[in-house]
Amino acid sequence: MALPKIPLAQTLIDKFTPNQVHIGHGVRDRALKYIDAYWDQLGRQHAEDHGTLVGLPYPYIVPSSNPDARFHFEEQYYWDSYFTALGLNDIKHQSLVEGMLENLLYLFKRFGVVPNASRMYFTGRSQPPLLTSFIFHVFDTYGKDKPWLEERMTVAMREYEEVWMSDAHPKWHKVYSGLSRYYDVNVLHDLAEAESGWDMTPRFERKCLDFLPVDLNALLYKYETDFARAAAILGRENEVKLWEKQAAHRKTAMDKLMWAKIRGFYFDYNFERKVLGDIWSLAGFYTMWAGMASEEQARRLVDNLARFEKSGGLTTTSRPFIDTNALFGSLKAQWAYPNGWAPLHYIVVEGLRRYGYHDEAKRIAAKWVKNNLMWFDSHGVFLEKYNVVNTRKKPVEGLYPSQTGFGWTNAVLVRFITDFNL
Repeated sequence: MALPKIPLAQTLIDKFTPNQVHIGHGVRDRALKYIDAYWDQLGRQHAEDHGTLVGLPYPYIVPSSNPDARFHFEEQYYWDSYFTALGLNDIKHQSLVEGMLENLLYLFKRFGVVPNASRMYFTGRSQPPLLTSFIFHVFDTYGKDKPWLEERMTVAMREYEEVWMSDAHPKWHKVYSGLSRYYDVNVLHDLAEAESGWDMTPRFERKCLDFLPVDLNALLYKYETDFARAAAILGRENEVKLWEKQAAHRKTAMDKLMWAKIRGFYFDYNFERKVLGDIWSLAGFYTMWAGMASEEQARRLVDNLARFEKSGGLTTTSRPFIDTNALFGSLKAQWAYPNGWAPLHYIVVEGLRRYGYHDEAKRIAAKWVKNNLMWFDSHGVFLEKYNVVNTRKKPVEGLYPSQTGFGWTNAVLVRFITDFNL
C-alpha cells in the first residue's frame, strides 16, 4: 500500500524538538511588539445598553477586531476574559484587567448569570466558569486586600450555587450524582454545547444535555478548592473544611463515573445512557490544572499526552473523525483534530507544571509558540486557533470563519514566552 506523501519541510519539523527548529528572536520581538500595540485595537468601552449590546461599567478587550471580517466583536466574553487577562498581568494593564473582572461581576448581579458574552441574546447561557480563577489572578498579581477578596468571592459563591449547582429550569445544571452539565434556557443540545465554549465538538455527539463534562466538573472542583483557600485567608476554618469536603465528594463522583482505569484517562459521562463517552479530548487534562487528579492519575494522563502532541502543539481531540457531518449533523466541529486552541494549551501546560512535569510543559509551550510565530512571520497576523498537525495549513473552520487577532492567542503566547523564556 502506498504511503501518503508528506511535505519534506513538515517531515523535518516533526523530527526536531522545538529548540532545534529555531524561530529567530527578531520574529519573537516583532510579534511581542505587535501584540502590545494590538491591545488598543481590541479595546472597547460601552457604558450604556445599545440594541442587544449590554453596557458595562469598565473598558474591556474583545477577542478580535478586523474591519474586513464578516461580523464584528463588540461584546466582552466570559472565559475569553480570563485567558486574555493572563497576558496583561503587568502594572500598565492593571486597571483594564481589574475592570474586566468587575464587568463580569456586574453582569452576574444584573442577570443572575455571567452570560456567554455581554449581549442580551446571550443571557440564556453562560460559558465555562472561571470566576474564582480570575479573582485569585487579580488578588495574587496585584496584591489586593482581604475585604476585596471577600466581596468578590461572595459573588462567585452565588454564581456557583445559583447557576452551576441549580437543579431546576432555567439554570438546570446539576443533574446526576451531584455533578453538573452545560445548559441553555432554550433546552437545546447545540446551545448547551455553546455554553461549553467548545462550539462545536464531537465530544457530546450533538446531545450535550445528556453529558456530564469532565472539564466543567473539574472547573467546579477548582471553585470549591478556591472557596476553601479564600476561607483560609479570611480565617474561617469551619468553611475551609466544608469546601474541602464538597471538593472531595466531587472528586469521588468524577472518579467513579469519568475515570477509565484501563485507558488511564478522564472522559465525559453520558448520564442518560449510563456510559462513558469515547472521545479522547484535552478536557481530561482540566483535572490536572484544577489539582484534582491523584499523582498516579496524573502519571497516566501524561502517558496519554502523545495521543494529542503534534509538531505544532496539541490537537483538541486525539484523532480525525471520518465523515464528521454524517456522524454529528451538519454543524462543523472546530474544537477537534487537527485544531489547537490557546486556552487548552494553557490548561494542559499549567496542569503539567502543577504536577512537576516541567520538561513536558516546556516542550508543549515551545511547540505552540513556534507554531504561532511561524504563522505570524508568514502572514503577519495571529489566529484564534491553529492547525497543529500541518502547521502550514489553515485551521479547520467551524460555524464561522477563522478569526484573526486574537485576544486569548496573543495573551497565552506572551505568557508562554515569559514563563519559559522562549
